[in-house]
Formats: sequence, C-alpha cells, structure tokens
Amino acid sequence: MLQEVSLREAYGKTLVELGRENSDIVALDADLSRSTMTHFFAGEFPERFFDCGIAEQNMVSIAAGLAASGKIPFASTFAVFVPGRCFDQIRMSIAQPGLNVKLVVTHGGISVGEDGTSHQSIEDLALITSLPGFTVVVPADAIETAQAVKVAASSYGPFYIRLCRPKMPLVYNDDYRFNLGKAVTMKRGEEVTVIAIGIMVAAALKAADNLKREGIDCCVLNMPTLKPIDEAIIIKAAADTGAIVTAEEHLEHGGLGSLIAQVVAKYHPVPMGFVAIKDTYAKSGKAGELLQRYGLTAKDIEQAVRAVVKRKGR
Repeated sequence: MLQEVSLREAYGKTLVELGRENSDIVALDADLSRSTMTHFFAGEFPERFFDCGIAEQNMVSIAAGLAASGKIPFASTFAVFVPGRCFDQIRMSIAQPGLNVKLVVTHGGISVGEDGTSHQSIEDLALITSLPGFTVVVPADAIETAQAVKVAASSYGPFYIRLCRPKMPLVYNDDYRFNLGKAVTMKRGEEVTVIAIGIMVAAALKAADNLKREGIDCCVLNMPTLKPIDEAIIIKAAADTGAIVTAEEHLEHGGLGSLIAQVVAKYHPVPMGFVAIKDTYAKSGKAGELLQRYGLTAKDIEQAVRAVVKRKGR
C-alpha cells in the first residue's frame, strides 16, 4: 500500500521553510490555522502571521494590501470560503490589479466528509479559473504540494492552490519537480487517456491497472495546473489515443472536464467521458462513502473508460 501523507501538513511545513529563506513572506488565516496548518508558520514567525478571524473578505483585502506593499502574502482558509465567500474581493483587489497574492485553500471537494454540504467546495475551480491572470493548481499528493507552493512563492502574480482534507497516497518520489503549466505522464497507454487532478489521480492509476487486466491500455495524465492548462499534451493525447476521460472532485460544469473539452473541441475532437459530481450538492457522510455515492472512485473511472472506448469503435 502506498504511504498516505497530509497535503495540508506539507503546505504548512513548506511555508515555514520559505519563511526562513525570505523575510517578505507573510501568512494570513481566518481562524482556521490548526486546520490549514499555517499554525506552523505562526509559531515560528508570529510577527509575520495575521489571524483575521472569521472574516475572509477582510483577509483577502489585507493580503492584497500587503502584496501592494511588496510582501508575498499566503492567505489560507477552507476552499468553501475562498473563493466562495469573498469572490468580489478576490476579483477586485487581487485579479484586476494582478497582485502577488497566494491563496492556498484546504478542504476542497466533498472529501471533507461529515462537515456536510455547507463545507463542501464543489464550485471553486469554476469560479477561480474564470478570473483573468490567476494561476490555478490542484496537487495530487504531498510531494507535489510542497513543490507547487515553492513555485508559487517564486513566481509573481496571483495563485490559487487547492488542497484536500484527508491524507492521500504518495504518487511521486522525492526527486519529483513540479513544472508549472505542464501535465505529468503517470502511465503510458495507447487506447484511451485518463486526465485527473487532486485526489482523483491515485484513483485513475488504480483504474488503469484494473483496466489493463481487461485488455484496455490507458494513458494516465496528472494535470496539476488547471490554469494555464497544458494544451499541447491534451491535443497529443487526443491524437494518440483517440478518447479522453477526465476525473475531478468538482462539479462537472466549469472544472477540469470543461477546460479540457474546450481544447479538444477546438483542436482535435474525440469521444470524451467526465467523472465528476453531477448537478447536485452532496450530503454529509464519511469521505469514502461520499466519493462512492457521487461517482468519484476508480470503478467510476473504469466505467467511463469502457464507455468512451466503445464509442471510439473498439
């Protein structure tokens, strides 16, 4: 079994490393530092940590002000609150002036489990990718998270990094290096391409192994950068395999599937399948139960692959 590691903890500890290297890095939180793991930074750099309380709109505005003053602010809370509660502040104060603010959010998707519908962020990627100038990243494991946070710190401009609540299997080795704007080929295959993000990458790899036993050869891509998206590899996947399935812990509308479908339709149309949350809000329950109920498992990816391969005319 693959080792499971917290993406949130990887973020918190990486932020401390960056803080030691660069005194301009500051951190902000909205009364959730124990959950977002920014408490590591607060413990070492209390003078550079700002707990804004349950006031996400104010946190975003303060982060924008700090960025305008030359600081590199990392602002964190749950994904349901940013961008959900403060979209206008993000749009007006960060996106339009193009300020150097890093929004690193946790508890994305429905895998927050028992916290329920009110805390399940399933629209955030649609919202944040709609904003010009934002870079949007959804890491697949703790190793990729640490690398993405480092790249964000060294890259000028607004970032949105979405992390999940549960610990996730490591899909990379320690020598992995995140390449902004580029997909990663996790498994080569010739018959169909599965493109996944976040917690669905591990599920996609499991699905590919299971389908191999049925004689279906899957290519698996991790698309950690949603914006700017890697158009070249999408076009190549469509041309090489002739069918694409996307997998994401987000609504089917406006997320990974929508972004990839735009590229496919424009440059190389092929049959596509979409493993995502349909037009509904999820209920409360254990993370694994919710993922199963709302069709976000390896078995759901396998079913979608079989369907597109059939449409392809196998």
